[in-house]
Amino acid sequence: MGEMFIHCEVCGKEAVDIHHINCRGMGGKNPEADKIENLMALCRECHVEYGDKKQHKEMLQEKHNTILANFNNVLRSNLK
Repeated sequence: MGEMFIHCEVCGKEAVDIHHINCRGMGGKNPEADKIENLMALCRECHVEYGDKKQHKEMLQEKHNTILANFNNVLRSNLK
């Protein structure tokens, strides 16, 4: 069996960072910030390239939404 790891949601390499699509704020308590809908797995290179840059926020959210939708579809089909 091959090595298992979580893939970067942008490029597919091994993810090493969890990125907040909508930032959590400076030490603030935002309960929405740490929900799965706002957290995406990224490799270091993609986090540096795309993370925390407003011009990429919509692209990141769209990619993440697609991955979440696919995951939910797999879960539903396995429950049947």
